[in-house]
Amino acid sequence: MKPFRKHVALAIDGGGIRGTMVAKALAVVEAELGQSWSDMVDLTAGTSTGSIIAAAIAARLPAARLHELYVHLGASIFKKSLRSLWPLSGYRYPNEPLKNALRETLGELRMGDVWKQPNPLDVVITVRDLVENRTRFVKSWKDEYQDWTLWYAVLCSSTVPTYFPVIDGRYVDGGVGAYTNPCYYAAYEGEIFLGWDQKETTLISIGTGREPGGLAVGQANRFNALQWIRPLIDTFLADANDQQVRVVRHFFPDLDFRRFQIDLNPVIAIDDPSGIPALTRMGEKLAEMILNDQVDDTPQRAVGVPEMALIEGSTL
Repeated sequence: MKPFRKHVALAIDGGGIRGTMVAKALAVVEAELGQSWSDMVDLTAGTSTGSIIAAAIAARLPAARLHELYVHLGASIFKKSLRSLWPLSGYRYPNEPLKNALRETLGELRMGDVWKQPNPLDVVITVRDLVENRTRFVKSWKDEYQDWTLWYAVLCSSTVPTYFPVIDGRYVDGGVGAYTNPCYYAAYEGEIFLGWDQKETTLISIGTGREPGGLAVGQANRFNALQWIRPLIDTFLADANDQQVRVVRHFFPDLDFRRFQIDLNPVIAIDDPSGIPALTRMGEKLAEMILNDQVDDTPQRAVGVPEMALIEGSTL
C-alpha cells in the first residue's frame, strides 16, 4: 500500500446493508496497519450507509466494532412485516430500530463537537431536503449544523425513500441526486474549503459493490411498469457513481485518488440481512484490494458524455 500524503480524506458510498462489506474492509485495513481510521484521516464524507461509517469514524469507533454492529443489528433494522408489502404502504420499515441503534452508538455527539475537538475532523454528510429541493452538505465546521447530532444527520442521510419514513417531513437519503458516491464533494471540500493542495492530498473512495451484467436481449420488451423500476434505479445509481469518479479524475488530476469498488457476487439487495456473511467475505476481498492499491478502472473505460458537461450548471 502506497503511503498516504499529508492530508487524507475518506469517502464512502451509500448502499444499505452492503455497508457491512465496507466496515469489514476498513477493519482488516486497521488491523494490518495497526492504526485506526480516525487517526489516519482528516476528512470523512458519506451518503446513507456511508454516512454511518463516516460518523462512526468521527466518533472514534473501531471499524471492527462497526462491523459487529452491522452484523448484529441488520436483521432488526430490516425486519420483514406486513408493512414490507410495498407499494401497498408508504414505506417498508419503521425507523425506530435504526434511530435507536444510531443514538446508542453515537450518543449525543454533535457535528460541532467533532470540529472543536483537539484534532478537528471535517465530517460531511449528504442529506436531501425535499422542502427546499436541494442536497444539503451537513458539515462539522459549518455554523448552520453545529448543533445537529451525528445520529440525527446520519438518520436523515440513511432514510431511503420507500424504505423508511421521511424525517421531519423533509429529509431523506442524500443519494437522491448525484451524491450516492460523495467522492467529488470530498475532493471539492478538501481543496476549496480546507485549502488543501492536491499534491499533498490522498482521497480514498470506497464503493458498496457493483451489480454485474445487464439484461438479456429482448428482456425489457416484456417489462410492465413496476418491472422497470429496478433496472432504472440500478442504471441511475451505477452511472451516477462512475460519473463522480470521472469528474474527480478530470478536475483534480494531481490528487492521489484511489477508488475501490468490487463486483457483487452474489448480488445482495440493500435490505437483505441474510447476505451479511457473503458481504463479510467480500469485505475481506475489498480489504486486499485496498492494501494492494488495486483501484477500480471501470469509470475510465466507461463511455459517457464529456466530463465538463457532467457538472455544467451545478452549484455547491
